[in-house]
Amino acid sequence: MKMILLRHAESLGNVDELAYTRIPDHALPLTEKGRREALAVAPEITRLLDGARPAVYVSPYLRTRETLRLLDIEASCERLLQEPRLREQDWGNLQDPAEQEIQKARRHEFGHFFYRLPFGESGADVDDRVAAFLSDLRQRDEHHPGAVLIVSHGLTLRLLCRRLFGWSIELFESLSNPATCEYRVLDEHDGKWSLDRPFAQWRDSPDGETQL
Repeated sequence: MKMILLRHAESLGNVDELAYTRIPDHALPLTEKGRREALAVAPEITRLLDGARPAVYVSPYLRTRETLRLLDIEASCERLLQEPRLREQDWGNLQDPAEQEIQKARRHEFGHFFYRLPFGESGADVDDRVAAFLSDLRQRDEHHPGAVLIVSHGLTLRLLCRRLFGWSIELFESLSNPATCEYRVLDEHDGKWSLDRPFAQWRDSPDGETQL
C-alpha cells in the first residue's frame, strides 16, 4: 500500500484566531492563499498517484473538503469517503479567546498528548480514533485500492504516523505539524512502513528516539 498524507491548505483559522469565536472549527473556510496552495500542490499529488485510482479519505471539515475539491482528482478516485475519525482535535464549540490562551499554555506545560481540553479532546482521544481508522483500513477488502490519499489535519496526521511506526509519545510531542498543504508519502512493504521524509522537530525527543 502507498499512502499519501496531505494537510489541508491555509484556512481562516490559521491567520485569524478570533475566527474561532464566531465560526465553528468545522466550518472555517480556506483563505485565498489557501486556495492557491491547493491548486499549486494538485499536480504534485497527481504525479505521486502515478495513474492509480486511489481510495480517498477526507476529514469532514470544510477546509479539508475544499482542499480536496481544488485537487481536482475526484473523477479519478476509486473510492471517496468523508471520515469523521480523521477530523481535527476537538477544542469545544465556539471559543472564548482569553480562555483558549489559558488552555494552550496549560496544554503546552502538561503535554499535547494527555492534556484534555474542557468540553473537547486530548491528543490521546485523537490517537484512539486514528487507531480505529487504521484497524479498519488493515482489514480492507480485496478490492480496496493499493493507493490511499488522506486529506486531514496536522496533529491527526502526526498521530496516524505515530500509530503506524510505533513512535513513543515523547517523540510525537517533539515533532511539528506539517505546513499547510504539505504532504508525506508512506510505503508499505512486507508489513513495514517507510516515510519519505521526517517531520520537522522543534526539540530532541527526551527518550532519544528518532523517526524511521
